Amino acid sequence: MTSGQGGQDPQQGWQPPQEQPGWQAPPQQGWQQPPPQGWQGPPQGWQDPPQGWQGQPQYGYSAAPPAPGHDFAPEAPERPTTVRVGVGAFMATLILSLIASLVQFSGLDELVAQGVAAANDPVITEDVVRAGLVVAVVLGLLVAALEALFIWFAWKGRNWARIVLVVLGGLSAVFGLAGLGTATASNGFLDSLSVISLLLTIVGVVALALRPSSEWYRAMTARRQAGLR
Repeated sequence: MTSGQGGQDPQQGWQPPQEQPGWQAPPQQGWQQPPPQGWQGPPQGWQDPPQGWQGQPQYGYSAAPPAPGHDFAPEAPERPTTVRVGVGAFMATLILSLIASLVQFSGLDELVAQGVAAANDPVITEDVVRAGLVVAVVLGLLVAALEALFIWFAWKGRNWARIVLVVLGGLSAVFGLAGLGTATASNGFLDSLSVISLLLTIVGVVALALRPSSEWYRAMTARRQAGLR
């Protein structure tokens, strides 16, 4: 289909007029479009990019990311009062438990006789009761050693040790309060140690669960992850 007399096919490329006077074709190499009106050249201090450089000029560089531990103080944060009170309360409870055990087993023969009388069974002899008490002493020492280990790591800022102390201390406080009215110990000194230990356990659990303690343990965990002490 034609566009009329004297028309040109739109599919054919446009060719500049060859015989019009005064017309000149644009140069083939190095030709640049003239700058827009109002352009005043490059800013002061501008330097041409090196040969072979591609892309747009950058007038500045972003700061390098900080190295690990850059935002931390060189020294570890001071322990808050809640951590000192909580760890100290658990340490005092451990000491009181050891004292109570020594007092109980100082009269081993009396304990054996009480065990045989309470069993009221010919099969339960003194040797059996004595062996059971020895096993109880060994297990008690192992538990005390583990508790001392948890206390040490909690003092050094290990959050997992704090959680262990809070959980075990909470369970101990619950069972202690439940059996407080049914205590049958005949030694008033041991009863007093038991009550004091229960109160210290509650203090330790509450102190380590408070917000200042949690924030300090969180900060210590972040320092260790950054390679600091």
